[in-house]
Amino acid sequence: MKNAHLILAFAVFFVSCSVKPEPLVLGKDACYACKMTLMDERFGGEIVTKKGKVYKFDDLNCMINFSKSGYEPKDNIALQLVVDYAHPGNLVDVQKTTYCKSEQIKSPMAGQAAAFEKREDLEQYNSEWKGAVLTWAELIKQSQ
Repeated sequence: MKNAHLILAFAVFFVSCSVKPEPLVLGKDACYACKMTLMDERFGGEIVTKKGKVYKFDDLNCMINFSKSGYEPKDNIALQLVVDYAHPGNLVDVQKTTYCKSEQIKSPMAGQAAAFEKREDLEQYNSEWKGAVLTWAELIKQSQ
């Protein structure tokens, strides 16, 4: 019986520390950086640590500034995910997306950038925006 309790304790520990994204809940979740309530389903992202802590953001600008701050060391980060502008609610790895930066993009905190999982989706929107097409690393370099 004692071993059963020990096994149960380990199981609870590992389940409670699972590393997985959480859905962004509009109108309820607040941006960790600027504290504004998430309201626009086309923008946002989250950073998940190796211990399972989730930081949510309303704009790529807030997420990038948080990343640059060093508040969470890079080696503690398990996942960095952004909302696919063309498919709201779909969180995608920051390295598997392409970004468009344009003054025409009206994001919550004036980041003026949108993420796209599929290049053809980006090209469709960018035919109107006429923005710069960037990788995650290039977007970080261009941020404030």
